[in-house]
Amino acid sequence: MQSIIRSIVEAGALLLALAGPAVAMDLSLPGGARLMLERTTDAGSYAVPTGPWTRDGGVPVTRVEGVVAREAWRIDGSELTTLQALAPLRDQLQDAGYEVVFDCASARCGGFDFRFGTEVLPGPQMYVDLTSFRFLAARGPEGDYLTLLVSRSNAAVHIQVIRAGEALTGEEPLRIEDSAPAIESPLGDVAAQLEKLGHLVLRDVAFQSGSSALAEGAVASLDALADYLMADETRRVMFVGHTDAVGSLETNIALSRDRATAAVGYLRDLGVGAGQVDARGVGFLAPVASNLTETGREENRRVEVVLLPPPG
Repeated sequence: MQSIIRSIVEAGALLLALAGPAVAMDLSLPGGARLMLERTTDAGSYAVPTGPWTRDGGVPVTRVEGVVAREAWRIDGSELTTLQALAPLRDQLQDAGYEVVFDCASARCGGFDFRFGTEVLPGPQMYVDLTSFRFLAARGPEGDYLTLLVSRSNAAVHIQVIRAGEALTGEEPLRIEDSAPAIESPLGDVAAQLEKLGHLVLRDVAFQSGSSALAEGAVASLDALADYLMADETRRVMFVGHTDAVGSLETNIALSRDRATAAVGYLRDLGVGAGQVDARGVGFLAPVASNLTETGREENRRVEVVLLPPPG
């Protein structure tokens, strides 16, 4: 079975190499990818994120000097999730001898604070949904670094690739005030996406395995939903909790319901009416990724919001 799976993976990588464009070290992007923006600095500096944002330290980085090449790519009409888009690229890097030093998703990266505490090419060439993005930093065998930032909008997958040269000058925390100028936050699109799609995965509503407690502090997507709901009391949503597959179905259904209820409680604390929000849990019955890996289990631990029709 393992040999069959390996053959499938190798075949998939070959198809990507044939169908998609290539960047440095022959990193092949999915077919249909279009280069939206390219910037190269011959003698520059790039602060490579090496860990998640923290309140006390900001974003920990390794500063790299030398040639810095930045690219933004767009794949229109793609149904790929951020994990499905990033995973083959991560495999290519590791096959080329790169060591992954940091790999995270949305809230695990630090959400809003991470996004605005690291370098991102400007919109509209690069788009980052704060509730649905993944980041990866890898160190090459020659001391170079490559980072990937993958996000998606309703219409496309967006991939940022930054490559930086070999001269390392040590590590220090990168704080928000030191980051590149912020572009307009896409959180205003939460309501529009919800009305268009009917449902959204709220990636900044995140939980550790076995826990139903929200992290302390503001949750940007829930704040946006509160504004949306309080603007019209006929609007209603259902939060649906999901878990990984660790433990029994009964335990996970209860846990997923508690996670959805935590989102409801957050909105109620902000003043949203009780009749506008409800919660359900389905445990591990609707996975979006494999439960055989920690990355997949992390993707499956999520809360989804479903838009309901006005009361009849």
